[in-house]
Amino acid sequence: MMNYNTPMHDYTFELNKDFNFSAAHYIPDERAGKCSNVHGHTYHVNITIAGNELDDLGFLVNFGELKSLISGAFDHTLLNDHERFRDVPPTSETVAKTIYEMVTEYISGLNNNPVCLQVILRETPTSYVVYRPKKEMR
Repeated sequence: MMNYNTPMHDYTFELNKDFNFSAAHYIPDERAGKCSNVHGHTYHVNITIAGNELDDLGFLVNFGELKSLISGAFDHTLLNDHERFRDVPPTSETVAKTIYEMVTEYISGLNNNPVCLQVILRETPTSYVVYRPKKEMR
């Protein structure tokens, strides 16, 4: 994976996790051009988590669990079939936002209160999306 810029913050710890998953999708609109046909990608994901406190094992967050959460949901699937994309097409932008929401749901149950600062989703070697919600949305 490539190194990406992370947002400025005042947290003591920042962790980044890179992983990938393979999935197919299509954008159900002729304006999407070739993307209106089913096609697949190996998506590369970078998740940035920050916080001030570690858990009892000395971790900010268990990245293996985050990888399992996302890969378990999406790897080798048709993204359009997922409930999370029922009302919105699975573009890179909406997939990145969905990953952020999934991560945020997971870490909201952790006692040490980590936060997800951003999700970067690379769809192709030449295109990627950064989803970084405004601070008041976190």
